Amino acid sequence: MGQVAEAGVGQKLFHRTPHPPCWPSWEDTCVPGSLGREKAPREKPNQPTLRQPRQGPTDEAQMAAAAALARLEQKQPRARGPMSQDSIRNQVRKELRAEATVSGSPEVPGINVVPEPKEEGSTHLAVPGVYFTCPLTGATLRKDQRDAHIKEAILSHFATDPVAASIMKIHTFNKDRDRVKLGVDTIAKYLDNIHLHPEEEKYRKIKLQNKVFQERINCLEGAHEFFEAIGFQKVMLPVADKEGPEEFYVLSEAVLAQPQSLERHRERLLATEPVRATLHRQRRIFRPSPLASQFDLPGDFFNLTAEEIKREQRLRSDAVERLSVLRTKAMREKEEQRELRKYTYALLRVRLPDGCLLQGTFYARERMAAVYGFVREALLNDWLPFELLASGGQKLLEDENLALNECGLVPSALLTFSWDTAVLEDVKAAGAKPDSSILKPELLLAIEKLS
Repeated sequence: MGQVAEAGVGQKLFHRTPHPPCWPSWEDTCVPGSLGREKAPREKPNQPTLRQPRQGPTDEAQMAAAAALARLEQKQPRARGPMSQDSIRNQVRKELRAEATVSGSPEVPGINVVPEPKEEGSTHLAVPGVYFTCPLTGATLRKDQRDAHIKEAILSHFATDPVAASIMKIHTFNKDRDRVKLGVDTIAKYLDNIHLHPEEEKYRKIKLQNKVFQERINCLEGAHEFFEAIGFQKVMLPVADKEGPEEFYVLSEAVLAQPQSLERHRERLLATEPVRATLHRQRRIFRPSPLASQFDLPGDFFNLTAEEIKREQRLRSDAVERLSVLRTKAMREKEEQRELRKYTYALLRVRLPDGCLLQGTFYARERMAAVYGFVREALLNDWLPFELLASGGQKLLEDENLALNECGLVPSALLTFSWDTAVLEDVKAAGAKPDSSILKPELLLAIEKLS
């Protein structure tokens, strides 16, 4: 049995929780005097006493223990635990912002905000939609009208020029470009053999059930119309080792007398390109406006369906998650290229020296040379050299083959027109003053207010 410790005069008594019998007390594990505490004095062994639960450490002892623990941690730093997701995101965001600042871009890499398209018909749209021009009829078409209109125009052309119409049908109606090339090359070989060997009858006949004809030519829309337009006729002829006759294309004697015509048809067939509607620039001139940099675009400018647009909006909320993944610069650039493919067209405005705005529609992958050509067509003095500057003052004609999406000009951008500095100095030296307006007068007659 243990003894009961008595408190001396002026000594405080502390309440403590008794230890289980098998646990060592706090005092038993300490070096006497190391924390400024002494053990209670023992009573004589011959006096039976009851053990009172031991007292806990004093305030001074607790402070000393905390100081010792702090010194121990300074000597042996604890390993950092795993960072929270919020900490990771904040740290990565800071690093990417710092990288963007060094590169001169104020935007955080990895987050490409997809502007939501506006409904067509809205009075605030920067452009009513995307339109095209049919090269055969000159008609202005909506995107959903162009294919049907071109097909109708080609079919109607058979009445006036069946050879040209059939060639356009071959190149336009068949979408598989590799199959078209293979078929066209085979037809050209047939015509070449006739032209080079006009005296040999075997080259003037083409068996329709021939394997090569079936696999390469028969599958092409417009191929049969072409053979008939250039003078071939379908004839049933006997075939050796066959019970019945088979169908052949046979060149007429009238065409055979003019072999040079076949050579012209062959060259035309090989040189023709598919008939495609051209993008309508929808050139517009606006008065100076503080709204020059505001663009409300219709859905035509996006290479996404309405459902895909909504999905992109939902994914924007998860964009920060991607920042928590350690990515190389090449990986980020690849992701940015995927983002750029969301845009099919680009709407550009060019602020001229007098503040007026020249606006036009372009393909997102169109080259900068097309933009310079578009601006030059509108200038009164189209022979003078000029420059186009991006929002940061960067010149855009360092590489005229650079695409608009590679220059960061999609889906819309405001550019600044600037005459070549050397040209302006020459004009001033000659005592002349630059014209207040640099656009052609007929364009200024249609100037609008930007709203």
